[in-house]
Amino acid sequence: MKTLVKSIVGLLAMATIATAEEKAAKTDIVDTAVAAGSFKTLVAAVKAAGLVDALKAEGPLTVFAPTDEAFAKLPAGTVETLLKPENKQKLVDILTYHVVSGNVPSKTAVTLDKATALSKKDIKLAVKDGSLMLNGSAKVVKADIECSNGVIHVIDTVIMPPTE
Repeated sequence: MKTLVKSIVGLLAMATIATAEEKAAKTDIVDTAVAAGSFKTLVAAVKAAGLVDALKAEGPLTVFAPTDEAFAKLPAGTVETLLKPENKQKLVDILTYHVVSGNVPSKTAVTLDKATALSKKDIKLAVKDGSLMLNGSAKVVKADIECSNGVIHVIDTVIMPPTE
Protein backbone atom coordinates (compact mmCIF):
# COMPACT_ATOMS: atom_id res chain seq x y z
CA MET A 1 0.00 0.00 0.00
CA LYS A 2 2.84 2.43 0.89
CA THR A 3 4.47 1.69 -2.45
CA LEU A 4 1.22 2.44 -4.28
CA VAL A 5 0.80 5.74 -2.44
CA LYS A 6 4.42 6.71 -3.20
CA SER A 7 3.90 5.85 -6.86
CA ILE A 8 0.73 7.95 -7.05
CA VAL A 9 2.42 10.89 -5.29
CA GLY A 10 5.39 10.59 -7.67
CA LEU A 11 3.13 10.53 -10.71
CA LEU A 12 1.21 13.56 -9.46
CA ALA A 13 4.46 15.46 -8.90
CA MET A 14 5.65 14.62 -12.42
CA ALA A 15 2.30 15.69 -13.88
CA THR A 16 2.49 19.01 -12.01
CA ILE A 17 5.99 19.70 -13.36
CA ALA A 18 4.94 18.74 -16.89
CA THR A 19 1.87 21.01 -16.67
CA ALA A 20 4.00 23.95 -15.48
CA GLU A 21 6.44 23.44 -18.36
CA GLU A 22 3.59 23.14 -20.87
CA LYS A 23 2.02 26.33 -19.52
CA ALA A 24 5.34 28.22 -19.83
CA ALA A 25 5.70 27.00 -23.40
CA LYS A 26 2.19 28.29 -24.17
CA THR A 27 3.03 31.82 -22.99
CA ASP A 28 4.42 34.25 -25.55
CA ILE A 29 7.73 36.10 -25.23
CA VAL A 30 6.24 39.28 -23.74
CA ASP A 31 4.08 37.51 -21.16
CA THR A 32 6.98 35.24 -20.20
CA ALA A 33 9.23 38.27 -19.66
CA VAL A 34 6.56 40.03 -17.60
CA ALA A 35 5.98 36.93 -15.44
CA ALA A 36 9.71 36.48 -14.79
CA GLY A 37 9.87 39.80 -12.95
CA SER A 38 13.52 40.48 -13.84
CA PHE A 39 12.80 42.23 -17.15
CA LYS A 40 10.85 45.29 -16.00
CA THR A 41 13.12 47.70 -17.89
CA LEU A 42 13.04 45.58 -21.04
CA VAL A 43 9.24 45.35 -20.93
CA ALA A 44 8.94 49.13 -20.41
CA ALA A 45 11.28 49.68 -23.36
CA VAL A 46 9.34 47.25 -25.57
CA LYS A 47 6.13 49.13 -24.74
CA ALA A 48 7.72 52.55 -25.37
CA ALA A 49 9.08 51.34 -28.72
CA GLY A 50 5.69 49.98 -29.78
CA LEU A 51 7.06 46.44 -30.19
CA VAL A 52 4.66 44.53 -27.94
CA ASP A 53 2.55 43.19 -30.83
CA ALA A 54 5.66 42.19 -32.79
CA LEU A 55 6.97 40.16 -29.84
CA LYS A 56 3.56 38.60 -29.28
CA ALA A 57 3.29 37.59 -32.96
CA GLU A 58 3.38 33.98 -34.07
CA GLY A 59 7.15 33.92 -34.63
CA PRO A 60 9.25 32.03 -34.05
CA LEU A 61 11.67 34.56 -32.63
CA THR A 62 14.80 34.30 -30.52
CA VAL A 63 15.23 37.10 -27.99
CA PHE A 64 18.48 37.86 -26.21
CA ALA A 65 16.83 39.50 -23.20
CA PRO A 66 18.85 41.84 -20.98
CA THR A 67 17.90 41.76 -17.32
CA ASP A 68 17.14 44.84 -15.25
CA GLU A 69 20.71 44.55 -13.91
CA ALA A 70 22.01 44.64 -17.50
CA PHE A 71 20.16 47.90 -18.16
CA ALA A 72 21.50 49.28 -14.86
CA LYS A 73 25.05 48.89 -16.24
CA LEU A 74 24.35 51.53 -18.90
CA PRO A 75 25.56 55.07 -18.17
CA ALA A 76 23.30 57.05 -15.85
CA GLY A 77 20.30 58.53 -17.66
CA THR A 78 20.62 56.33 -20.76
CA VAL A 79 17.42 54.35 -20.19
CA GLU A 80 15.40 57.43 -19.30
CA THR A 81 16.66 59.19 -22.45
CA LEU A 82 15.86 56.20 -24.66
CA LEU A 83 12.32 55.97 -23.28
CA LYS A 84 11.50 59.52 -24.43
CA PRO A 85 9.17 59.65 -27.46
CA GLU A 86 11.70 61.62 -29.51
CA ASN A 87 14.18 58.72 -29.18
CA LYS A 88 11.74 55.99 -30.22
CA GLN A 89 13.61 55.02 -33.41
CA LYS A 90 16.92 54.62 -31.56
CA LEU A 91 15.13 52.48 -28.96
CA VAL A 92 13.59 50.35 -31.72
CA ASP A 93 17.05 49.91 -33.29
CA ILE A 94 18.53 48.76 -29.98
CA LEU A 95 15.68 46.41 -29.11
CA THR A 96 15.42 44.82 -32.55
CA TYR A 97 19.18 44.20 -32.33
CA HIS A 98 18.36 41.79 -29.50
CA VAL A 99 15.91 39.73 -31.61
CA VAL A 100 16.68 37.12 -34.26
CA SER A 101 14.09 35.65 -36.61
CA GLY A 102 13.56 31.92 -36.05
CA ASN A 103 14.00 29.62 -33.10
CA VAL A 104 17.70 29.44 -32.23
CA PRO A 105 18.20 27.15 -29.23
CA SER A 106 21.50 27.38 -27.35
CA LYS A 107 22.76 24.11 -28.83
CA THR A 108 22.55 25.78 -32.26
CA ALA A 109 23.73 29.23 -31.14
CA VAL A 110 27.02 27.85 -29.78
CA THR A 111 27.85 26.52 -33.26
CA LEU A 112 27.36 29.90 -34.98
CA ASP A 113 29.82 32.76 -35.32
CA LYS A 114 27.07 35.31 -35.96
CA ALA A 115 23.32 35.82 -36.05
CA THR A 116 21.51 38.50 -38.02
CA ALA A 117 19.14 40.50 -35.86
CA LEU A 118 15.79 41.89 -36.98
CA SER A 119 17.60 45.23 -37.31
CA LYS A 120 19.56 43.59 -40.19
CA LYS A 121 22.82 43.90 -38.23
CA ASP A 122 24.95 40.96 -37.17
CA ILE A 123 25.50 39.89 -33.59
CA LYS A 124 28.85 38.17 -33.09
CA LEU A 125 28.51 34.86 -31.24
CA ALA A 126 31.35 32.98 -29.56
CA VAL A 127 31.85 30.50 -26.75
CA LYS A 128 34.25 31.73 -24.08
CA ASP A 129 35.01 29.82 -20.89
CA GLY A 130 32.01 27.58 -21.56
CA SER A 131 29.53 30.45 -21.95
CA LEU A 132 27.88 31.86 -25.05
CA MET A 133 28.97 35.46 -25.53
CA LEU A 134 27.42 38.13 -27.74
CA ASN A 135 29.72 40.74 -29.24
CA GLY A 136 32.39 39.70 -26.74
CA SER A 137 30.68 41.49 -23.86
CA ALA A 138 27.23 40.05 -23.14
CA LYS A 139 27.06 36.63 -21.52
CA VAL A 140 24.07 34.32 -21.82
CA VAL A 141 23.31 33.59 -18.16
CA LYS A 142 20.20 31.48 -18.75
CA ALA A 143 19.35 29.82 -22.02
CA ASP A 144 16.42 28.18 -23.72
CA ILE A 145 13.38 29.64 -21.99
CA GLU A 146 10.74 28.18 -24.31
CA CYS A 147 7.80 30.37 -25.26
CA SER A 148 4.81 29.78 -27.51
CA ASN A 149 6.38 31.95 -30.20
CA GLY A 150 10.09 31.33 -29.74
CA VAL A 151 12.84 31.23 -27.18
CA ILE A 152 14.45 33.65 -24.73
CA HIS A 153 18.13 33.63 -23.79
CA VAL A 154 18.84 35.88 -20.79
CA ILE A 155 21.91 38.13 -21.12
CA ASP A 156 23.81 40.16 -18.54
CA THR A 157 24.64 43.18 -20.72
CA VAL A 158 22.67 45.29 -23.19
CA ILE A 159 24.24 44.97 -26.64
CA MET A 160 24.38 48.05 -28.81
CA PRO A 161 24.01 47.81 -32.58
CA PRO A 162 27.08 48.78 -34.57
CA THR A 163 26.96 52.26 -36.04
CA GLU A 164 27.38 52.59 -39.77
